[in-house]
Amino acid sequence: MKDPKKLSVFKLADALVPVVYTATAHFPDSERFGLTSQIRRASVSVPSNLVEGCTRESPADFRRFVEIAFGSAAELQYQLSLAIRLDFPKGPVLPIKQVTELEQAEALSVELCKALNGFLQVLRSES
Repeated sequence: MKDPKKLSVFKLADALVPVVYTATAHFPDSERFGLTSQIRRASVSVPSNLVEGCTRESPADFRRFVEIAFGSAAELQYQLSLAIRLDFPKGPVLPIKQVTELEQAEALSVELCKALNGFLQVLRSES
C-alpha cells in the first residue's frame, strides 16, 4: 500500500477541500442542494480516489483511480468557473493574494488538474 500523504497531488487535493468548503459557504441558500453540494462532493472525491487508489496492489488499478480523481478535478474546475460566471458570492478578498475565496479555489483547481495530468502522464509512461 502506498502512502497517499507522500504524493504531491494528494497534498494539493487535500488542501483544496477546505478552501472549497469556505468559498461555497457564501453561495445562495437556494444552491445548498445544487451547485454547492456538487462542488463540495467533487472536491472531496479527488483526494478520496487518490487514497483508495493507494490501497490497490496493481499499478493499473492505481492509475485507474488517479484517472477518476482527474475527472473529478476537471468537474470541480468547471463548476467553480460556472459559479464565478453566475456571479455567485465570492466571499471576502484574501489579503495576501488579493483574490476572493472562490477565485482562489478556482485557481487551485486549475493547478490540481495540471498536476494530476502530469502525474497521469508519468504513470502511463511507466506501464
